[in-house]
Amino acid sequence: MDQYLFIKLSVGVFFTIGLYSVLYKENKFYRFCEHIFLGLAAGYSLVAIWTSILYDQWWLKMTGVPAEGTSKMVPGYFMYAVLLPIGLCGYMVMSKKHNWMSKIPIGVILGLWSGQQVKNWWTQYGAQIYGSMQPVIPTTWSSLSRPALYTFNEAGAKVPLSPDAAAVIRSNIYATQALSNFIFVVTLVTALSYFLFNFELKGKFLRSFNTVGRWLLMVGFGALFGSTVMARFALVIDRMSFIWNEWLKLGR
Repeated sequence: MDQYLFIKLSVGVFFTIGLYSVLYKENKFYRFCEHIFLGLAAGYSLVAIWTSILYDQWWLKMTGVPAEGTSKMVPGYFMYAVLLPIGLCGYMVMSKKHNWMSKIPIGVILGLWSGQQVKNWWTQYGAQIYGSMQPVIPTTWSSLSRPALYTFNEAGAKVPLSPDAAAVIRSNIYATQALSNFIFVVTLVTALSYFLFNFELKGKFLRSFNTVGRWLLMVGFGALFGSTVMARFALVIDRMSFIWNEWLKLGR
């Protein structure tokens, strides 16, 4: 048995149990493991920031990067050096006398970030707006659901349809697709109606419409909560697998 590997795995098990001990109650063992973890994460982050971000996106561009496939250097963009004092100004927040200088990089970042968000907003939500416009009327009744884009030959192997035949199938809206799109559109409209606060919803139909939107939002939030819980279980299962399949079996 590799004693070095066993010791390394035992350290991992020790801190795993320490971090999960908070499930019992807040304790010093958990605090100790938490501080060790945060310290390691901070040190790792400093190295990762330099190797993954600053070195590639700042240092190499400032000093000149080798041309692709050759060792020839290209001219550096020394204006990137201006970013160094601007970035260092952020640490002036620790000085009572010069803490106003820390607002300079914050202002630069907020200005650049605000400009980028205009493009990012449309990139993220424009596609969603376009995707929400779903057809709800079938264009063909030749089949309730969309046929497969392949057939089987005499040997039982799949044979793709011709491009023209596949294009015809993709261009049609079948009954099951139309029903799915209709449910999506109703969910979207009713959920948005819940956020209409500018006027009072009068009438039984409008109030019922608003109530349906509220229930569908609750279903959506419940699904998100369920996926979050499953993600936490995935982390637990991974750590328990580490203890059982790696540490205990190695120690036998």
